[in-house]
Amino acid sequence: MPGKNGQERCRKMEKQELRSGFTTGTCAAVAAKAAAAMLLTGSELQHMTLMTPKGRSADLPLFHVVLKQEKAVCAVKKDAGDDPDVTHQAMVFASVQYSYKNEEGQTGGIYRRDGEEGKDPLFLTAGEGIGWVTKPGLSCPVGMPAINPVPRDMIFCGVEEARKEAGFDGSLTITIWMPEGKKLAEKTFNSRLGIEGGLSILGTTGIVKPMSEEALIATIRLELHMKAVSGKKQVILVPGNYGEAFIQETLGLDLKDGVICSNFIGEALQSAGEEGFHQILFAGHIGKLIKTAGGVPNTHSKYGDRRMEILWDCTAPFSEDRDGLKEKILTANTMEEAAGILKSLGILEPVMKEVVDRIQGYMTLWSGGRKVEVVTFSTMYGILGMSRGAMELIGLFSGTESGRKEQEE
Repeated sequence: MPGKNGQERCRKMEKQELRSGFTTGTCAAVAAKAAAAMLLTGSELQHMTLMTPKGRSADLPLFHVVLKQEKAVCAVKKDAGDDPDVTHQAMVFASVQYSYKNEEGQTGGIYRRDGEEGKDPLFLTAGEGIGWVTKPGLSCPVGMPAINPVPRDMIFCGVEEARKEAGFDGSLTITIWMPEGKKLAEKTFNSRLGIEGGLSILGTTGIVKPMSEEALIATIRLELHMKAVSGKKQVILVPGNYGEAFIQETLGLDLKDGVICSNFIGEALQSAGEEGFHQILFAGHIGKLIKTAGGVPNTHSKYGDRRMEILWDCTAPFSEDRDGLKEKILTANTMEEAAGILKSLGILEPVMKEVVDRIQGYMTLWSGGRKVEVVTFSTMYGILGMSRGAMELIGLFSGTESGRKEQEE
C-alpha cells in the first residue's frame, strides 16, 4: 500500500483523470470496415465496432452514409478525448468499391494486401486531405499515401473481417480521405517531414492518451513513487510505444520494471533520483534521444527541433566533411536516414558512441548523480549504441548472471 504521500497523489490523479480517445488510424479502420460491410451486404449501418491493437474495442457512430450498387461511403468523427489534438472532431472518410478504380483526381500510390488462399487482393489508397510522402526515411515509402503501417494493417484487417463475414472473395479498393486534412496539416510538421498535401493517418495502439502536461508528469511521478515504496532500487524508463516494444522484443525485459515517460525525460529522471533509485536504464529511439544529447530535457517538438544540428555536432570530430557530409546530415529528413548516411561512410559506430556518452552525461545530471545507463536504437538498424554498463543492468533486470554479479557488488 502507498504511504500518505502516495495516497494523496492518487487522490489528485483521480481528480485529474482525463478521457482518452481514438487515433485517426482507428477512425479510418472503423470507417473502412463499415463501408465494406455495407457494400457487401447491401444494408446501411449506423455504427461499427473494431478491436484496436491496444485491446480496447472501438464502437463508433457513422456519418455521411452513402450506399450505391458499386460503392459504399461513410465517415467517422475523430474523438481525441481530452487531448488537444489538431484533428479532434475532424471527419475521416472511407469508401470501398469493387475491384480497383481510381478516385477522381487520384494519380496512383496503391498499397496492396494479398488475400488468403482463394481470395483476391485488397487495395488501399488515399484521397483529399491525406498527405503523400516525398522524402525517404519515413514509415511509408516515397510516392505513397501517408497511412502508417499499423493503421494500414488495421484498415486491411477490418475490411477483411467484413469480406469474410459476407462470404466475398473478390478484390476491394479502399480509399481514405479527410476533407479538412490539407488545412489542418498546416498546423503540423508534415511539410517539414516531406509529407505534402495533407495529414498522416497515425497510431500505434489505436488509442489517443490525453497529453495534459501537468497530468502526465503527475502520472510519471506517481508511477515512480509506487515502484520506490515497493522497495525497488532499479527502474527502466522509456519514452513511449517504440521504447516499450524494444525493451520487450529486443532486450527481453518487462515493463513491470519500467515507466513510460513520454517527452518528459528530464522530469522523469529528476523524479527517479528524488525517489532514491540507485540505477536507471533508459532505452529509446534515436529520433527522440538525440535531442537529449544536446541537453534538451523535454523532447516535444514545441520546444524546438535541433536533432540534425545536434547529430552533426556529434559527427564532426569523426568527419573531414567528405562529400558534403555536413549538408547531408543537416538536410536529412529523419534520424533513420541520417544513420544510413553515417553507416555508408563507416562512422556510425563512433558517432553513436559519442551520442550515447553525451546522453548519459545529461541524464546523470538530471537524475541528481544516479547511475544511468543508456540504450538507443533505430527501427531500421536495431541497437545503435549502449553505455558501458548497460548490459550488466539489462542482465540485472532479466536475472542473468551478469546482472546478479552487479547486484552483489
